[in-house]
Amino acid sequence: MSLLDLVLLLLVLGLGGVLLLRRKGEDRSAQEARELLEAARREAREVLEAARKEARDILEAARHEAKALRQEAEARAKAQREEVEAELRRRLEAAEAEAKKRLEEAGERLKAEREELRAERERLRSLQEELKEERERLKAEREELRREGERLAKRAEALDARAARLEEAEAELVRKEEALKAEARALEERFKEVERRLYEVAGLTPEEARRLVLARLDRELEEEKAQRVRAALERARLEARREAQKILAQAMQRQASETAAQLAVTVVPIPSDAMKGRIIGREGRNIRAFEALTGVDLIIDDTPDAVLLSSFNPIRREIARMALEELLKDGRIHPSRIEEVVEKAKQEMKTFIYERGEEAALEAGVVGLKPGLIQLLGRLHFRSSYGQNVLKHSIQVAHLAGIMAAELGLDAALARRAGLLHDIGKSVDREVEGSHVEIGIALARRFGEPMEVVDAIAHHHDPDNAETLYAVLVAAADALSAARPGARRESLEEYLQRLEALERIALSFPGVETAFAVQAGREVRVIVKPEKISDAKATLLAREIASRIEKEMNYPGQVQVTVVRETRAVEYAR
Repeated sequence: MSLLDLVLLLLVLGLGGVLLLRRKGEDRSAQEARELLEAARREAREVLEAARKEARDILEAARHEAKALRQEAEARAKAQREEVEAELRRRLEAAEAEAKKRLEEAGERLKAEREELRAERERLRSLQEELKEERERLKAEREELRREGERLAKRAEALDARAARLEEAEAELVRKEEALKAEARALEERFKEVERRLYEVAGLTPEEARRLVLARLDRELEEEKAQRVRAALERARLEARREAQKILAQAMQRQASETAAQLAVTVVPIPSDAMKGRIIGREGRNIRAFEALTGVDLIIDDTPDAVLLSSFNPIRREIARMALEELLKDGRIHPSRIEEVVEKAKQEMKTFIYERGEEAALEAGVVGLKPGLIQLLGRLHFRSSYGQNVLKHSIQVAHLAGIMAAELGLDAALARRAGLLHDIGKSVDREVEGSHVEIGIALARRFGEPMEVVDAIAHHHDPDNAETLYAVLVAAADALSAARPGARRESLEEYLQRLEALERIALSFPGVETAFAVQAGREVRVIVKPEKISDAKATLLAREIASRIEKEMNYPGQVQVTVVRETRAVEYAR
């Protein structure tokens, strides 16, 4: 084998390796391509070394065979070797460049495949997350459906039980009807027998005998009627008021707030009585300027170390108090200084009112109120009704309405919002014409409040005409808050009038000996004449007095009517 053949073989092997790399490069990784190329290089070097060794052997043999052509052969061989080596180097460089290019292409393809794989993994991960969320949602829906099924099953059982009770009650009514019919027939037979005997024995006329028998029957039937009414009232009271009592009791025990009484006079302490002269000023200039700027009467009398601020407007009175305290602290009291301090107090009052409104909304759990509505809400801090602070009353109504709404399965947040804003009209009812209900409706609509809130404001004093349940809840919460002991303060005249009205209604019924209104008008104790009112009539009398009080009087909470019938037997031992 000649050197040229070996070189050609080497080239063939190199090109075969390159073609093999080219053919397999798309399916293999870059590392495999590097390994194949290195193996081809090692094989080429081995073949080259073998070829060189064989060439040296051939040259040595040729030296022995043709010494004469030695120089020529050597020169030819050298030239050929150089040419072959140059060609080999060129082809090796070309092969290396081609391999490098293929390697880079393979690396780019591998990188692209890795990016695609990474993107595919991210897509699969997102699909897994979506699948997980969907599974959780389906699980929650299945759980909700299960609970709904349980509720429906329980409701069906309750309806079945109620139907069974109704059937039993219907059967009982049928039996009672048959018994009453039989009793009526027996009474009729008895009446005929009594009439006949009266005719025979007493020698009475039919009209006299009929009156006598009817009077006796009236007494018997009246007692039986009273017993039936008493039993029916007890059943109705137990069944109809059980849930309402439960809800109201829960609301009342979970919510209680402090009571507050607002007066028309504020006492401001002063360091000494000598300060009174400085407050008055020369020829009364200071006190006139103060009263003109604040709209509050400043009363300086013999009260030691104190002056009085009198005004029916609590906001003006509070501004005057803040300004006067600032003037007393500073010591500089003159008209220009008074004007400056009063203006500063007015600005501070605006901030104070807004903060009170924010605190009230936060305490009541109401969010999303507009700033103007919060400002109006804060003004209720300085408004009172029967001595009860309106802002604290509104907060309590919000809590009570929210508790009852939650118990009934309604929107508790909406109920709290309606309860908090039900008296919002009282914040400006002294400056604007109309009742606080009309003003509140206009304010709620202007600030874009929901229809339920507007309806609660419109009908919290008239729940019978309400369009939503939230108005009824707010009305109930309003009554609960107002009826708490100590919540409101009535005038003595109104208090006495209410007590007299209760006693007058009780005394208007026949058979009543005397009546007493006790527990601040929340209970009426009626003493009846035992010879005129029986035990059966006492029950009917209590019901009639309660109905009369409901129709003719207005009162917070409820009034208990207690009828007392007492029979005494008195004898003296001598």
